[in-house]
Amino acid sequence: MTLSPNKFIGEYAYSIDAKSRVNIPARFRQALSVENEETFFTTRGFDACIYVIPAIVWQNMEMELSNLSSVSETNRSFIRNQTRHASPSTYDKQGRIKIPASLLEYAGIEKDVTIIGMINKIEIWNADRLAENDQNNLNLDSNSYDDLAGKIIL
Repeated sequence: MTLSPNKFIGEYAYSIDAKSRVNIPARFRQALSVENEETFFTTRGFDACIYVIPAIVWQNMEMELSNLSSVSETNRSFIRNQTRHASPSTYDKQGRIKIPASLLEYAGIEKDVTIIGMINKIEIWNADRLAENDQNNLNLDSNSYDDLAGKIIL
């Protein structure tokens, strides 16, 4: 079974190499639509992770961001925080993309990473931080999960 274009699910363990590159799982590269020209954008995630976003999805996000009023301080701050750390990266013949040092530092990544498909984007995590995040999520109100689950049609 193949996924829809630009849709990513699953979890993978990889390592950052000495040149700050990480392999994008083959399954994710296969799901990347041709229009992306093998390019992802990396930026800071909302949690302490790195977002890896297909170029087409990034372009749509840019359009949405440009529709926000720059009169609002909150909007300006949000736009700034999403775009200032963004960097395009085309994967090489081995399926690797380069991750900027500032993003690796932000996510606390030195070597080993966990790569997670998040439907329309990919997250790269320091495995220890992901485990801590998962533990913290156990403390979330189960009613919130129930309410959200009720909005999803299976």
